[in-house]
Amino acid sequence: MAPTLWLYEDVLPNGAEVTLPAAPRMIFVVHGAIAVADRTLRDEETFASESAVGLKAGPAGATLWRWEVVPDGTGSRAMAGVVSREKLAAQLETMPKEAVLLRGDSVAFPPGGCAYLHRHQGPGIRCLIEGGIRIDTRGHSTSYGPGSAWYETGPDGVFAQAAQRPTRFIRVMILPRAYLGKSSVEYLNEEDKAKPKSQSYKIFVDMPLTVPAAG
Repeated sequence: MAPTLWLYEDVLPNGAEVTLPAAPRMIFVVHGAIAVADRTLRDEETFASESAVGLKAGPAGATLWRWEVVPDGTGSRAMAGVVSREKLAAQLETMPKEAVLLRGDSVAFPPGGCAYLHRHQGPGIRCLIEGGIRIDTRGHSTSYGPGSAWYETGPDGVFAQAAQRPTRFIRVMILPRAYLGKSSVEYLNEEDKAKPKSQSYKIFVDMPLTVPAAG
């Protein structure tokens, strides 16, 4: 059975303390502050680890997006004093069969920007943090607003069209370890490869994983 990638939104009141079990994960602070592993993370900062970890919300609380990879498809247990909502879960059927890494990054578009027809080297879940975006893939078009999440398989071609306002999403992908520090995008139309690209990227995390490869 392929591992499952989960995305949760956790809302912690001020001073709330929780312990997360060992699992490959990235935590993105949407708003507020948390103490984790001797660090304090604030708006749009991230933490990634495969180990068990404790979190403590700051004096104004915190809202987090939490991506986790689990081997058996079961999600996280409930956490006392924390409101957790499953945003999306996807079984990683297209996970690379070789050694892998977890990449967490952001992708930003100017108003009206697009990503030409492309694919990636592994699957992942995206979540829109600002703006609006239309995703065309596998014969379907879907429009997303802030807070909406979607899954991309990796090998399936995708065209992305941003709204007429600044647009940005946060994503976590599982990629071959050979792509450590390298772009995972592959444009599918020869005429698009040399065109200027409107999107920009910021890598938060490139973390080699010990989870077994698919298959």
